[in-house]
Amino acid sequence: MARYTGAVCRLCRRENQKLFLKGDRCYSEKCAMARRAFPPGQHGQNQMRRKTSEYGLQLRAKQKAKRYYGVLESQFAKYFEMAERKQTGITGENLLRILESRLDNVVYRAGFAMSRKEARQLVLHRHFKVNGRIVDIPSFLVKEGDKVSVKSVDSGKIKESAEKNGARPLPAWMTKEGEQMAVAITKLPEREDIDFDIEEQLIVELYSK
Repeated sequence: MARYTGAVCRLCRRENQKLFLKGDRCYSEKCAMARRAFPPGQHGQNQMRRKTSEYGLQLRAKQKAKRYYGVLESQFAKYFEMAERKQTGITGENLLRILESRLDNVVYRAGFAMSRKEARQLVLHRHFKVNGRIVDIPSFLVKEGDKVSVKSVDSGKIKESAEKNGARPLPAWMTKEGEQMAVAITKLPEREDIDFDIEEQLIVELYSK
């Protein structure tokens, strides 16, 4: 299974924005963006003074979205095709809605993991159920009405993450199921529910060339 294995802090620095890829570290003084807020590489500081072209802005928007959700190029392109084929809605918003609907993102948003990378690993290790059935595919897309729950409420790592993330607000499109380690998808997210700073129209323009 293809995945990015390089230094993730470089990705945040390249996009000049915190993508929250390293959990606790992103909220500490050790965060690379706090220490070196310029692109990585030998000429990183010089790159900040260059004027970015229209294509460059579109490319950066796509790269930022890919890295934020932990998706590689081929799968991202498939998601765009899915968004474009939908009969209703705006293509850019449909794309973000699909990305938000990934199971690893739902696990992260629900506070069961400190980062999407950790959420992906937990899903692969069969720690979560969707509607009572174990799902070990991070790219599984949840639907309105689905219930995502922890397979074992005694899982120490997940419980620890849930306690640490207790102050993190739950997205408006999901609700917690009582005292259980579970969330219900009450609706699919709207654009205003997604707090990610991205100009999705730039991605649409890039793929429309």
